[in-house]
Amino acid sequence: MTTELTLIADFLELAGDYLDRGYRRERQNTVILEGGPELAGRVELTRSPNLAGDQEFTRGAELARGQELAGDSLERVSSDIAACSACGLAALRNRAVPGEGVQNPLALVIGEGPGADEDREGRPFVGPAGQLLDLMLASIKLFRDKNCFIANVVKCRPPHNRDPLPEESAACASFLARQIALLKPRAILCVGRVAAQVLLKSSEGIGRLRGQFAEYQGIPLLPTYHPSALLRDQSLKRPAWEDLKLLKEKLAGLDPVYAGECRETRP
Repeated sequence: MTTELTLIADFLELAGDYLDRGYRRERQNTVILEGGPELAGRVELTRSPNLAGDQEFTRGAELARGQELAGDSLERVSSDIAACSACGLAALRNRAVPGEGVQNPLALVIGEGPGADEDREGRPFVGPAGQLLDLMLASIKLFRDKNCFIANVVKCRPPHNRDPLPEESAACASFLARQIALLKPRAILCVGRVAAQVLLKSSEGIGRLRGQFAEYQGIPLLPTYHPSALLRDQSLKRPAWEDLKLLKEKLAGLDPVYAGECRETRP
């Protein structure tokens, strides 16, 4: 817990320095009192992409777009997700996690799948990584109850938080496609390798994908590190903050109200 709180405090200091001064103030390095050597050098696990699975996800998304109904709604999508048994994850879940946020958000944040806390509560990103995500978004004036929507590629928890299998991502593809069509976000933030690879149909690691915008169905899409990766490796905090600044600049150019809020000075 000390490690997580230290990382959160450091991240907020970095964000505050940028908003106040536009640059990072010099500080002594933070001493981490717990976490142990087993955390040193831990990185996100990688796996070979399954191109057939990527194609299935794409076909599922295209099918959903082609069959979009005039009467569709986020509530209907959530109801369909709760009733879904298209893959083996449904039999293992406590609760499905459709996502949460506002209609027509500035940013749609997409992760890979629910964890234990999310499976228990039925809400996305509510554990330690979710708390850090909320702070990261708040640092650029994005909030899930005001101008964001948060969802995942798969809506049920994979066992032991493993990566979703290609067939599991494909089974949820139509739900995510319907959500994107209904939400019409101004930009998408993919957090983590899995979400970025699935949406971009890429085999590149997140280190290569992050830091630059791509496009998904005409929507600017920015990959960045998953908050859980930041909790494991503090060296990722700086590039993640650079990604957030890119997102902030993109959204400010797309929405004058948001741009005005970002120009407000801190008291």
